[in-house]
Amino acid sequence: MARRRRTVARHARLGSPSIAGQLLTLVAVAVAVVLVAAAGTVAYATYDLAASFTEDAVELEDQPSPPPDIGAIEGGVNLLVTGIDECEPEYAHFFGSRCTGKDAASRLNDVNILLHISDTPRRVTVVSFPRDLILQAPGCTRTDGSRWSGGTVQINELYSIGGLNCIANTVADLSDQEIPFAATVTFGGVIEITDAVGGVEVCLARGMRDRETGIDWPAGPRTVAGIEALQFLRTRYGVGGSDLARVSNQQQYMSRLARKLVSDEVLSDPATLYRLAATGLRNVDPSTTLTNPLTLVQIALAVKDVPFEEIVFVQYPTLTAPSDEDRLVPNYSAAAPLWQALAENRPIELTGEVGANNGVVEVTPEPTDPSAPPTETAAPTPTATPTAPSDAVALPPSVTGSTAAQETCSAGNLSQ
Repeated sequence: MARRRRTVARHARLGSPSIAGQLLTLVAVAVAVVLVAAAGTVAYATYDLAASFTEDAVELEDQPSPPPDIGAIEGGVNLLVTGIDECEPEYAHFFGSRCTGKDAASRLNDVNILLHISDTPRRVTVVSFPRDLILQAPGCTRTDGSRWSGGTVQINELYSIGGLNCIANTVADLSDQEIPFAATVTFGGVIEITDAVGGVEVCLARGMRDRETGIDWPAGPRTVAGIEALQFLRTRYGVGGSDLARVSNQQQYMSRLARKLVSDEVLSDPATLYRLAATGLRNVDPSTTLTNPLTLVQIALAVKDVPFEEIVFVQYPTLTAPSDEDRLVPNYSAAAPLWQALAENRPIELTGEVGANNGVVEVTPEPTDPSAPPTETAAPTPTATPTAPSDAVALPPSVTGSTAAQETCSAGNLSQ
């Protein structure tokens, strides 16, 4: 079906850190590709980095432990990445009352993402689960060693119940996928990792204003790093006030981050490679299955040649919760084709919008003089979607998403 594009010219204080972990959606791909590009030197030659990465490793119960081997990892790969809302002392001053009030000690998994790497032919599918999703959790071992029997819970409460292991069990149950690898990152890690890669250029189709995050930015391209990257990733009112629109906005960032990580700007610069690998290893707490450098190299070999057209970002489909219009519940029927495609190793055909609740728009870049001032956004122009492979599984229109090859821009919002 036709997609709408727009032609776009090329040119404070935070309220909550809860979206910080979204930056690390591609952490396995990013770090692993970096390690391969550097011939594994960083992982094998710097014991102190590897030691810091493994120190807080988490054991995942009831999930397989793939044996390391030299060469691309065999079969499909599932990695869970969670972003933890936590007030770290060195960054707490950026977040006002969030880190000084009664909730300052709370730790919630406000970002939850399943990254799937298919068996040959290799494809990457990134599934984002909204933080307000209420579901039936299967239970897990609590961090104190006792057993939680499970029950109805909002997904972002799982970390406080049983840590990373509890989130992995729940997402595995929801997706019917085994999850042997998992990792967490805090908002402080986002700041440091974004700085290490030299920032990421994002695109604003219109101006963006959000008093909650301190954003007041004009339309056009903008390179964000450190605190600005975190502002961009967590803005809600800057994209119309919807959490689902915010996830779509974050997926734009992930797509552009993926492109930067495999660009000559990163891969041909040994200093950047080392800085990124070192920062990633310092700021990511992995499962024990992800601590072996050989495993990272295996993952890298599996994904290093995946074209951007085969890296797909989707939002897990949801419905409004009957008991609370501000909460969501799983749309199991809409999600079924997605899990079918992953199970059968078939490509995905996106038929829905590129983002939920008009958070982003698809664009066609318009080359201009980089020194020229930004111009007004032109009207949308229809364009045909490339033909899907004959064996592709068509996702229902209620599943929004885009590929890393598509150009998307934040729709923006100036009403705040």
